[in-house]
Amino acid sequence: MRRAGPTDLPAIRAFLGARVERAMFPLSNLDRFGLDGEADYAPSMWVAEQDGAVGGVLTVGRGGMVMPNLAGNDPAAAIDILRGRAVSGLIGPMEEVRPLLAALGIAGYPATLDRDETHFALDLDDLTVPEGEGSLATLAAADPEEMIRWRADYNVEANGLPHVKAEKEARASYQSYIAAGSHRVLMAGGRPLATSGFNAFLPDIVQIGGVYTPPSLRGRGHARRVVALHLAEARARGVTRATLFSGSDMASRAYRAIGFRRIGQWTLVIFDVKPVVS
Repeated sequence: MRRAGPTDLPAIRAFLGARVERAMFPLSNLDRFGLDGEADYAPSMWVAEQDGAVGGVLTVGRGGMVMPNLAGNDPAAAIDILRGRAVSGLIGPMEEVRPLLAALGIAGYPATLDRDETHFALDLDDLTVPEGEGSLATLAAADPEEMIRWRADYNVEANGLPHVKAEKEARASYQSYIAAGSHRVLMAGGRPLATSGFNAFLPDIVQIGGVYTPPSLRGRGHARRVVALHLAEARARGVTRATLFSGSDMASRAYRAIGFRRIGQWTLVIFDVKPVVS
């Protein structure tokens, strides 16, 4: 594999775009932060070539997150690229991430999150918006401190973060969500019921993340309604597809109810302390 430069970007975008549901983070981060940019999520990329065309892409964020789209290429080819690097985690299709973890020798390294989730996709023409309580509002419509608490609780519950780290991340995330306009809240009578967010987005497809309903409000259909309304809003401005990954049977049932279908398994590994690949 060789390091990608600006002239490689059209071919990289074409390759990843052909499997876009599996490549939302690399493509969205590339658009938002630029190749080899300064932000933590800015991607650097390496390409495997087959008959003069891109046949696999390894993406590494500046902060150390590894996102493989190797398309069947030997994961050992990535070892030289990652040797000596501190890796914060790996995210991607299970059949890509698990072999790469093993090849790097860091499978089983202590992690705050190490989970395989169900990967879903939806053509927004097939979206079902359920009836129910509440209407969609921007995240700023709800009390900021309450939204930060919800995000911190999400970080503890879904991402396994300790409370202090969860709150710190929540405060930083809230500001970034407001700036990006990426998140929405389901509101009824001035009270928030549930949140939905886009953690990656392109002109024609979005990836749902950060869906949260506090425990006292669960079991009432709020999550599926806020996600569906958020996607309907996106559809109205030209988005045609959506994808997400689900960590529980309850969440999966909610997503299926609004039209999502399973397309595979997704793996998320976030290390407690970054291992250095040897």
